Amino acid sequence: MTRIIMHGCSGYMGKVITQLCEKDPSFEIVAGIDVRKDGNLPYPVFESLEECDIPADALVDFSTAGALDGLFTEIEKRKIPAVICTTGLSDAQQQRLNEVSAATPVLKSANMSLGVNVLLKLVKDAARVLSPAGFDMEIVEKHHRRKMDAPSGTALALADSINQAMDYEFTYTYDRSRRREPRDPKEIGISAVRGGTIVGEHDVIFAGEDEVVELHHTALSRAIFGKGALEAARFLVGKEPGFYSMQDVIESTAL
Repeated sequence: MTRIIMHGCSGYMGKVITQLCEKDPSFEIVAGIDVRKDGNLPYPVFESLEECDIPADALVDFSTAGALDGLFTEIEKRKIPAVICTTGLSDAQQQRLNEVSAATPVLKSANMSLGVNVLLKLVKDAARVLSPAGFDMEIVEKHHRRKMDAPSGTALALADSINQAMDYEFTYTYDRSRRREPRDPKEIGISAVRGGTIVGEHDVIFAGEDEVVELHHTALSRAIFGKGALEAARFLVGKEPGFYSMQDVIESTAL
């Protein structure tokens, strides 16, 4: 059993992960951390990790960037493996997290979904074969009307995976409305759709002469991010200090 401290336990994802752990006996949340104390949670809740005296195997964080500075210090001090799922970190916070990873295993990813991270691997393999054969590459992402950023972090991660596989030969194009010229063969188009309650959809399109290959991922609920975070926590237990990614989790699962 993997014993977990849930940082941000009173938030939406904290409660989702709590429900997942209640259904899976291989995980147990032994304590929660949140300034908003929720008496309905089935474990003790502390305002900070510093106050928590309950031992655990790993920490999972779904909180806010403003709640991370003190957390990083305590993670470093305790040397507890940590899965950081909060987005929007500043450059200084990212640098600090790199420093923390010298003391304890840390995992951070743009998207915690196992399926999305398999997709990140697949697009690399596809790009290495199809791009040299003249296929154009486009990414279309769809999210709910309340999502404020565009394109999504996952869409950018997909583009980055392709670009990495192709030795960073490509530029990204987000808007063609003011252009009157043919498509540049060394560009990756990234388009965003916002509407309704779409949890998340990502399509990677490889368009060639007389054939099209599409790789697609649909998120039907946010529970997929919680499941991925729990698998990441299980993966980190017993690992050497260092900075890990969900690709490391995927590769270990494939072995």
